Amino acid sequence: MEPHWTSIIPPLLAVFLAFVTREAVFSLAVACLAGVVLMGPGWREVGVMLGEPIGWVDLFLDHGIHAYCELIKRSLASEEFIWICMIELCIGVLVAFFQRSGAVGMFSARARVWATSRRRVGILGWLLGLFIFFSDYFSPLFVGPIMRDLTDKYKISREKLAYICDSTSSPLVVMIPISGWAVYISGLMIGKAGIVDAEQGLMVFIKSIPYNFYGFLAVGMVFLLVAGVIKDYGPMRTAEKRALEEGKVMRDGAVPMMGDELTGLEVSPTGRTNIFLNFLLPVLIIIVVNTGTFIWYEKTLILESFLLAVMVLGVVLWIQRVDTLLGIMKCVYSGMKGVMPAVMILALAYCINTVSKEMQTAQYVINISEGWLQAAWLPMLLFIISGFISFATGTAWGTYAIMVPIALPMAYGFSGGNIDMLVLSSLSAVVGGGIFGDHCSPLSDTTVLSSLGSACDHIDHVKTQLPYTLTVAALVSVLYLVVGMV
Repeated sequence: MEPHWTSIIPPLLAVFLAFVTREAVFSLAVACLAGVVLMGPGWREVGVMLGEPIGWVDLFLDHGIHAYCELIKRSLASEEFIWICMIELCIGVLVAFFQRSGAVGMFSARARVWATSRRRVGILGWLLGLFIFFSDYFSPLFVGPIMRDLTDKYKISREKLAYICDSTSSPLVVMIPISGWAVYISGLMIGKAGIVDAEQGLMVFIKSIPYNFYGFLAVGMVFLLVAGVIKDYGPMRTAEKRALEEGKVMRDGAVPMMGDELTGLEVSPTGRTNIFLNFLLPVLIIIVVNTGTFIWYEKTLILESFLLAVMVLGVVLWIQRVDTLLGIMKCVYSGMKGVMPAVMILALAYCINTVSKEMQTAQYVINISEGWLQAAWLPMLLFIISGFISFATGTAWGTYAIMVPIALPMAYGFSGGNIDMLVLSSLSAVVGGGIFGDHCSPLSDTTVLSSLGSACDHIDHVKTQLPYTLTVAALVSVLYLVVGMV
């Protein structure tokens, strides 16, 4: 369908219902249904159909339930969804192995030697997020489960842990030249602003990194908050007060994203485990495979690295007699069941993304804004527009695919055919805006994964994080306005 004001209804409805009902699956399902209805026949056609003898039956079957099922099929029958679903399942199994072998407990015991206060525990979580600099998917799903025992012990809310996981994942990874994000964005620049190949695109991307104000400030704000330089405010302050004074790391009635099958998995009483084989080795496998393949083949084999880590750790557990083969397989099933809530939300998020794409939500936003873009305002407005598109669609990469081909030529034209500060800041504004919207949106995969890794209620994570991301975004908007006027 052509871009229309109704194009923004489904994603905004999903966000609105999620905040009101605190139920992400229901909200996404209703928003997808609204999208199917809006993309269906017009009101006049509906009136004609209802006037026919079995018109209402055809309307319900063909343009209702059938259209809904078709949306699900074309949204989920994609390599991208299967890829991320497989990664989630692998990480669920990996976390289950960590829990069953006692690796999480061993890490917590070692970490307690230094992490002796709430402040130090928060800083340790921040440092672990920086350590996993190559993958925005693995980072929250590694930091969350590993830190959860420590944060619970020191009465740090699950909302705060989810914020730490989320804000040290994609905001950091997007600034790393040796990441899939850098390669993807560099590829989008080919043929724009005089960029002829991926190598030149990567050089422009590297030069734009200092202007990625959102990435730097988002990561930096986490440290300032956990170090106590900035006091918590908004819903996060309430959550932290509840955890500290009442000992409740989650509010009453909260539904953690990670299932009880995973969080309640007992440590095996048999076998001899050690922190290197049962904890560091799988992590090193993932890091070495990802960075090695990127350096040698210019692509990261993320799924392959997780599969290899799971297989190696499973064999190690069997050799160590931590569990029998039957017990190891039960552990595998528990890991998969534990991540099912996140898989359901991601599946529906993909459906609402398909609705947004087919209704041309992003194009509508661009159409109503491009007429009043000016050179001085360009970086700031690109940041805001990219943030809104990413928020509404729940995808930073999709936002880049739309905005980079528009923003670069526009900035290049304003700069008189030179790749100067305006071009570099405009590119970073799009990159940072995509992360900002992705950071705020309950539809975002990394937001979902952060809720999953920290075993936090998803909507509670979104609500408590939102004031912090908006604060950073406000500062970034001012900085881009200053840069545009220079």
